[in-house]
Amino acid sequence: MQKSAGDASSTMPHKPSTMKDVAERAGVSTATVSRVISGNGGVSKKLEQQVKNTIKDLDYRPNQVARRLRRRSTRIVGVVVSDIKNPFFTTMIEGIESVLEENGYLLLLGNSNENPQRERQRLNIFLSEDVSGIIFAHTGEETPLYKKIQNTGIPLVAVDRRPGDLEVDSVQVANEEAAYRAVNYLLEEGHRRIGLITGPSNISTSFERLAGYQRRLAAAGIPMDGELIQAGNFRQEGGYQAMGALLDLPNPPSAVLVLNNLMTLGALQMIHERELNIPDQISLIGFDDMPWASSLRPPLTVIAQPVYEMGVIAARLLLGRIQAPEGPIQHVTLETRLILRASCGSPQV
Repeated sequence: MQKSAGDASSTMPHKPSTMKDVAERAGVSTATVSRVISGNGGVSKKLEQQVKNTIKDLDYRPNQVARRLRRRSTRIVGVVVSDIKNPFFTTMIEGIESVLEENGYLLLLGNSNENPQRERQRLNIFLSEDVSGIIFAHTGEETPLYKKIQNTGIPLVAVDRRPGDLEVDSVQVANEEAAYRAVNYLLEEGHRRIGLITGPSNISTSFERLAGYQRRLAAAGIPMDGELIQAGNFRQEGGYQAMGALLDLPNPPSAVLVLNNLMTLGALQMIHERELNIPDQISLIGFDDMPWASSLRPPLTVIAQPVYEMGVIAARLLLGRIQAPEGPIQHVTLETRLILRASCGSPQV
């Protein structure tokens, strides 16, 4: 005898419900479901009962996730940065740690070294340590592991770099406007062939600063010359090679904007090896005001970022999210400053 459709479906294995299923049915976030399961509070009685009823209706069994949430009392925050050797990130970490210490939290540091595999490894270590939250400057790759972490109820805050399509609190600077202002200054000095040393195209700080460069040149009616844009890797050797490529052009730029501090060091190394005079033969602007920038000869014109403040705000956003997981997502954008020194001048005629 042939089974009916109803009979067939009854023999199929039942797919377990997930936390996401509960959240969607109850009309709440996965973070709210996590807080109800863990018993950490911060959810209204009405909403708590609504989630519990949904859990019962769907026969959801939290198992390991719930047990981990219940015991998460480590007061440890994981921080993953992309290059610990970069003074930019060490300064940011100081800002983060100052807030965490003040509030009784410890910092667990991970360095991805701009490597997505290392980034995933560090994140998994954070999970094994039951961290209370994570602050991250990601490598620019896809973010499935971050989404998985977010679904467990662990708060995330992105710092410096925008995290793709991940909906989390974040703090960055106004990158496009910063590059726009720097190019505007060079145009006012009389430069028309302005080179750009940028970073990896999949990282927000790179493409946002590139957009500012392009927008200001377009506003000045200067045709875009792809040869004047050289990609680096946010490392010193990348800046060195990119500056060499710019100087090897048949018609090299009279000024160059470099989009991070380590690449600026590499660009300076190449300029010195070519025995070019700054600013008489080439003008230079760097991103980040490092301690050595004012000690160079000539002192370096830079776009200064409020790096320590970025760390402080990232830590405050995270602690606020731990206390109030249902609050609105916050995106904080800080302003930069163009500090004029002696590395820029009018181009030679």
